[in-house]
Amino acid sequence: MKKCLIVVDYQNDFVTGSLGFAEAAELERSIVEKITRYRDNGDEVVFTFDTHDENYRDTQEGRNLPVPHCLQNTDGHKLYGKVADLIEKSDKRFYKNTFGSDELYMYLKIEPFENIELVGVVSNICVISNAVLAKTAQPNTPVVIDANCTASHDSHLHQAALDIMSGLQIEVVR
Repeated sequence: MKKCLIVVDYQNDFVTGSLGFAEAAELERSIVEKITRYRDNGDEVVFTFDTHDENYRDTQEGRNLPVPHCLQNTDGHKLYGKVADLIEKSDKRFYKNTFGSDELYMYLKIEPFENIELVGVVSNICVISNAVLAKTAQPNTPVVIDANCTASHDSHLHQAALDIMSGLQIEVVR
């Protein structure tokens, strides 16, 4: 059985764009290394994309976070840096208009893995949401978060998210 790496929302707008933060850019090398390792081992790599359209400000998220980001067909929606060079045509892509991906959850319900690992941003929002969905879809599969491959704009919320995931029996590797 294969392992699965989920690269969560490592998009331009979260790294250098409208919601960018320095810690996100620092993840690039470690995420690239992780993707390469998974590919070299013949394991699966999938990607989630935060995806919004022109009516973003009219959504609940848009009212609570009035910063347009990851708008379809913009540079901000694209994967960041060298990670963008590593996506392959055959890779599964999950476009989501909210924090967690229901399509990713459904995929994980039917595709068993021996291990699921998540990397990317933002740890206290989309990473934790998708980690909980992965754990729900495959409750007997180890779900892992590499703390060196995820970050938040807020270090306190980042640590809290790691602690909560650990409490949910999601393994946090430091």
